[in-house]
Amino acid sequence: MRKNLFYISLAALIFSRTAWAETLLGIKEINPGISLTFEIVAKDTILPAAFYLPEKDTDIHVEMLAVWSDSTPAGSMIGGFVAYLTVTGEIKNQKTGKTLDFELTPHINLSDNLHYAQNIILPGDLSDTYNLSFKIFPPKPGDLGMYLDWVTAVGTEL
Repeated sequence: MRKNLFYISLAALIFSRTAWAETLLGIKEINPGISLTFEIVAKDTILPAAFYLPEKDTDIHVEMLAVWSDSTPAGSMIGGFVAYLTVTGEIKNQKTGKTLDFELTPHINLSDNLHYAQNIILPGDLSDTYNLSFKIFPPKPGDLGMYLDWVTAVGTEL
């Protein structure tokens, strides 16, 4: 089993909204120089429609931007997308205790470019309060090749 690259819990941040605009949940930098930005944004249409929850059936759109930061290893493009991560989340209704597990998958748009996201249906009413937590895992074995210079300078895991 792959160990977590990072686990972020926004349990202290409980959100409750009736109309969703872009809401910053948190920013965290992790090694090796990866900046993670967590947001709730306005629900949207994601294509191809056969693979994503339709906007009309969506309560919120959850996003995580993963980019190389100023402290990135040499050769990495600052602000560039960090690919091949597995990002899972759990949202828990504070009123009922019901939870929803979900996975954020790569998406692309004109404002954020490549990022991890998902349309989701809340496990309760929009007016309820929720806790949200994320787990971020490194690339699956065989999904990302690493040259010896990276391994020598940074290590065997992204």
